[in-house]
Amino acid sequence: MAPLATPPHRTGLLVIQPLKRRHCAECHGGPLPMLVLEDGAPRCLDCADLGHLVFLPRGDTALTRRSREESALSAVVVRFNRRKSRYERQGVLVEEAGLARAEQRCLADAEARRRRRVRDARRRAREDVRFAEAFAAEIRRLFPGCPADRARDIAAHASVRGSGRVGRSAAGRALSEGAVTSAVVASVRHLDTPYDQFLMSGVPRHEARRRIAAVVETTLRAWRAEVSGVG
Repeated sequence: MAPLATPPHRTGLLVIQPLKRRHCAECHGGPLPMLVLEDGAPRCLDCADLGHLVFLPRGDTALTRRSREESALSAVVVRFNRRKSRYERQGVLVEEAGLARAEQRCLADAEARRRRRVRDARRRAREDVRFAEAFAAEIRRLFPGCPADRARDIAAHASVRGSGRVGRSAAGRALSEGAVTSAVVASVRHLDTPYDQFLMSGVPRHEARRRIAAVVETTLRAWRAEVSGVG
Protein backbone atom coordinates (compact mmCIF):
# COMPACT_ATOMS: atom_id res chain seq x y z
CA MET A 1 0.00 0.00 0.00
CA ALA A 2 1.42 3.39 -1.01
CA PRO A 3 1.81 5.72 1.98
CA LEU A 4 -0.76 8.45 2.46
CA ALA A 5 0.27 12.08 2.32
CA THR A 6 0.32 13.37 5.87
CA PRO A 7 -2.11 16.23 6.51
CA PRO A 8 -0.92 19.24 8.48
CA HIS A 9 -1.09 19.02 12.26
CA ARG A 10 -4.11 20.70 13.79
CA THR A 11 -6.03 20.55 17.00
CA GLY A 12 -9.07 18.28 17.08
CA LEU A 13 -9.90 15.14 15.13
CA LEU A 14 -9.06 14.97 11.42
CA VAL A 15 -10.67 12.74 8.81
CA ILE A 16 -9.37 12.31 5.26
CA GLN A 17 -11.23 11.75 2.00
CA PRO A 18 -8.58 9.68 0.15
CA LEU A 19 -7.84 10.19 -3.52
CA LYS A 20 -6.88 6.51 -4.00
CA ARG A 21 -8.56 3.27 -2.98
CA ARG A 22 -7.73 2.59 0.66
CA HIS A 23 -8.73 -0.21 3.02
CA CYS A 24 -8.90 -0.21 6.78
CA ALA A 25 -5.73 -1.61 8.39
CA GLU A 26 -7.83 -3.06 11.22
CA CYS A 27 -11.00 -4.55 9.71
CA HIS A 28 -9.74 -4.57 6.12
CA GLY A 29 -12.99 -2.98 4.94
CA GLY A 30 -13.00 -0.70 1.96
CA PRO A 31 -12.46 1.07 -0.25
CA LEU A 32 -12.95 3.83 2.29
CA PRO A 33 -14.76 7.09 1.43
CA MET A 34 -13.28 8.57 4.61
CA LEU A 35 -10.53 7.41 6.91
CA VAL A 36 -8.52 8.33 9.96
CA LEU A 37 -4.74 7.99 10.08
CA GLU A 38 -3.45 6.24 13.20
CA ASP A 39 0.32 5.72 13.35
CA GLY A 40 0.41 6.23 9.59
CA ALA A 41 -2.15 3.48 8.89
CA PRO A 42 -5.70 4.11 7.63
CA ARG A 43 -8.66 3.22 9.83
CA CYS A 44 -12.31 3.29 8.80
CA LEU A 45 -14.63 5.53 10.77
CA ASP A 46 -16.20 2.60 12.62
CA CYS A 47 -12.82 1.33 13.79
CA ALA A 48 -11.87 4.88 14.76
CA ASP A 49 -15.11 5.16 16.80
CA LEU A 50 -16.44 7.90 14.52
CA GLY A 51 -18.92 5.82 12.52
CA HIS A 52 -21.95 7.32 14.27
CA LEU A 53 -21.15 10.83 13.04
CA VAL A 54 -22.80 12.38 9.98
CA PHE A 55 -21.06 14.40 7.27
CA LEU A 56 -21.92 18.08 6.86
CA PRO A 57 -20.37 19.54 3.67
CA ARG A 58 -18.75 22.94 3.83
CA GLY A 59 -20.67 25.98 2.62
CA ASP A 60 -22.91 27.08 5.48
CA THR A 61 -20.59 28.68 8.00
CA ALA A 62 -23.23 29.30 10.64
CA LEU A 63 -24.61 25.75 10.45
CA THR A 64 -21.10 24.27 10.61
CA ARG A 65 -20.12 26.34 13.62
CA ARG A 66 -23.32 25.59 15.50
CA SER A 67 -23.19 21.88 14.64
CA ARG A 68 -19.76 21.64 16.23
CA GLU A 69 -20.97 23.60 19.23
CA GLU A 70 -23.90 21.22 19.65
CA SER A 71 -21.80 18.05 19.20
CA ALA A 72 -19.73 16.52 21.97
CA LEU A 73 -17.65 14.80 19.28
CA SER A 74 -16.78 16.20 15.87
CA ALA A 75 -14.03 16.01 13.25
CA VAL A 76 -12.82 18.12 10.34
CA VAL A 77 -12.85 16.39 6.93
CA VAL A 78 -10.09 17.25 4.43
CA ARG A 79 -8.98 16.12 0.97
CA PHE A 80 -5.63 16.56 -0.74
CA ASN A 81 -5.57 18.94 -3.73
CA ARG A 82 -2.80 17.74 -6.04
CA ARG A 83 -2.76 20.91 -8.12
CA LYS A 84 -2.29 23.11 -5.08
CA SER A 85 -0.27 20.52 -3.13
CA ARG A 86 -2.25 20.99 0.04
CA TYR A 87 -5.11 19.59 2.06
CA GLU A 88 -8.38 21.47 1.78
CA ARG A 89 -11.34 21.40 4.11
CA GLN A 90 -14.41 19.59 2.76
CA GLY A 91 -16.74 19.75 5.75
CA VAL A 92 -17.17 18.29 9.20
CA LEU A 93 -18.42 15.14 10.87
CA VAL A 94 -20.84 15.89 13.68
CA GLU A 95 -23.37 14.10 15.84
CA GLU A 96 -26.76 13.74 14.16
CA ALA A 97 -28.57 15.16 17.17
CA GLY A 98 -26.15 18.08 17.28
CA LEU A 99 -26.79 18.79 13.61
CA ALA A 100 -30.55 18.74 14.22
CA ARG A 101 -30.21 21.23 17.06
CA ALA A 102 -27.97 23.44 14.95
CA GLU A 103 -30.50 23.38 12.11
CA GLN A 104 -33.23 24.50 14.51
CA ARG A 105 -31.06 27.40 15.66
CA CYS A 106 -30.37 28.42 12.07
CA LEU A 107 -34.05 28.18 11.18
CA ALA A 108 -34.87 30.48 14.08
CA ASP A 109 -32.28 32.94 12.80
CA ALA A 110 -33.66 32.67 9.28
CA GLU A 111 -37.15 33.47 10.55
CA ALA A 112 -35.78 36.45 12.47
CA ARG A 113 -34.02 37.67 9.33
CA ARG A 114 -37.20 37.21 7.30
CA ARG A 115 -39.19 39.25 9.80
CA ARG A 116 -36.52 41.94 9.78
CA ARG A 117 -36.62 42.05 5.96
CA VAL A 118 -40.41 42.45 6.10
CA ARG A 119 -40.09 45.27 8.64
CA ASP A 120 -37.38 46.96 6.58
CA ALA A 121 -39.47 46.66 3.42
CA ARG A 122 -42.46 48.25 5.16
CA ARG A 123 -40.29 51.03 6.54
CA ARG A 124 -38.82 51.72 3.08
CA ALA A 125 -42.31 51.70 1.56
CA ARG A 126 -43.45 54.32 4.09
CA GLU A 127 -40.37 56.40 3.39
CA ASP A 128 -40.99 56.13 -0.35
CA VAL A 129 -44.58 57.29 0.04
CA ARG A 130 -43.53 60.28 2.16
CA PHE A 131 -40.77 61.18 -0.28
CA ALA A 132 -43.08 60.94 -3.31
CA GLU A 133 -45.60 63.16 -1.53
CA ALA A 134 -42.88 65.71 -0.75
CA PHE A 135 -41.66 65.56 -4.35
CA ALA A 136 -45.20 66.11 -5.66
CA ALA A 137 -45.68 69.02 -3.27
CA GLU A 138 -42.48 70.61 -4.54
CA ILE A 139 -43.67 70.18 -8.13
CA ARG A 140 -46.90 71.96 -7.22
CA ARG A 141 -44.97 74.74 -5.51
CA LEU A 142 -42.76 75.34 -8.55
CA PHE A 143 -45.51 74.64 -11.08
CA PRO A 144 -48.82 75.57 -9.43
CA GLY A 145 -50.62 75.12 -12.73
CA CYS A 146 -49.64 71.46 -12.95
CA PRO A 147 -52.68 69.27 -12.16
CA ALA A 148 -52.36 67.53 -8.82
CA ASP A 149 -52.81 64.07 -10.32
CA ARG A 150 -50.10 64.77 -12.86
CA ALA A 151 -47.74 66.04 -10.17
CA ARG A 152 -48.29 62.85 -8.18
CA ASP A 153 -47.64 60.71 -11.28
CA ILE A 154 -44.43 62.59 -12.07
CA ALA A 155 -43.23 62.28 -8.50
CA ALA A 156 -44.04 58.57 -8.31
CA HIS A 157 -42.20 57.88 -11.56
CA ALA A 158 -39.15 59.96 -10.70
CA SER A 159 -38.74 58.61 -7.19
CA VAL A 160 -38.90 54.83 -7.72
CA ARG A 161 -36.27 53.28 -5.46
CA GLY A 162 -33.37 51.78 -7.41
CA SER A 163 -34.52 53.25 -10.73
CA GLY A 164 -31.61 55.64 -11.13
CA ARG A 165 -34.05 58.40 -12.10
CA VAL A 166 -33.60 62.02 -11.15
CA GLY A 167 -35.73 61.71 -8.03
CA ARG A 168 -33.24 59.20 -6.61
CA SER A 169 -30.20 61.35 -7.28
CA ALA A 170 -28.63 63.33 -4.45
CA ALA A 171 -30.21 66.49 -5.87
CA GLY A 172 -33.56 64.77 -6.20
CA ARG A 173 -33.53 63.52 -2.61
CA ALA A 174 -32.73 67.08 -1.55
CA LEU A 175 -35.71 68.29 -3.61
CA SER A 176 -33.53 70.76 -5.46
CA GLU A 177 -35.31 72.98 -7.96
CA GLY A 178 -33.16 71.69 -10.80
CA ALA A 179 -33.94 68.05 -10.10
CA VAL A 180 -37.67 68.65 -9.69
CA THR A 181 -37.77 70.69 -12.90
CA SER A 182 -35.88 67.97 -14.76
CA ALA A 183 -38.49 65.41 -13.71
CA VAL A 184 -41.30 67.67 -14.91
CA VAL A 185 -39.54 68.37 -18.21
CA ALA A 186 -39.02 64.67 -18.82
CA SER A 187 -42.70 63.98 -18.20
CA VAL A 188 -43.84 66.72 -20.56
CA ARG A 189 -41.35 65.60 -23.19
CA HIS A 190 -42.59 62.01 -23.23
CA LEU A 191 -46.31 62.54 -22.63
CA ASP A 192 -47.17 65.88 -24.23
CA THR A 193 -45.00 65.95 -27.37
CA PRO A 194 -44.20 63.61 -30.29
CA TYR A 195 -40.68 63.17 -28.89
CA ASP A 196 -40.93 59.36 -28.55
CA GLN A 197 -42.29 59.05 -32.09
CA PHE A 198 -39.36 61.09 -33.39
CA LEU A 199 -36.91 58.76 -31.70
CA MET A 200 -38.69 55.66 -33.02
CA SER A 201 -38.55 57.06 -36.56
CA GLY A 202 -34.78 57.52 -36.34
CA VAL A 203 -34.52 61.22 -35.51
CA PRO A 204 -31.35 61.82 -33.45
CA ARG A 205 -32.05 62.61 -29.80
CA HIS A 206 -30.67 66.14 -29.86
CA GLU A 207 -32.64 66.97 -33.01
CA ALA A 208 -35.81 65.47 -31.51
CA ARG A 209 -35.38 67.61 -28.42
CA ARG A 210 -34.89 70.72 -30.57
CA ARG A 211 -38.12 70.03 -32.43
CA ILE A 212 -40.24 69.74 -29.29
CA ALA A 213 -38.46 72.42 -27.21
CA ALA A 214 -41.11 75.08 -27.91
CA VAL A 215 -43.97 72.81 -26.80
CA VAL A 216 -42.12 71.89 -23.61
CA GLU A 217 -41.38 75.51 -22.76
CA THR A 218 -44.96 76.57 -23.46
CA THR A 219 -46.29 73.87 -21.14
CA LEU A 220 -43.83 74.75 -18.37
CA ARG A 221 -44.66 78.44 -18.68
CA ALA A 222 -48.37 77.68 -18.33
CA TRP A 223 -47.77 75.43 -15.32
CA ARG A 224 -45.61 78.04 -13.62
CA ALA A 225 -48.46 80.50 -13.67
CA GLU A 226 -50.79 80.59 -10.63
CA VAL A 227 -54.02 78.85 -11.54
CA SER A 228 -56.80 78.85 -8.97
CA GLY A 229 -59.08 75.89 -8.59
CA VAL A 230 -56.76 73.44 -10.41
CA GLY A 231 -56.01 70.05 -8.75
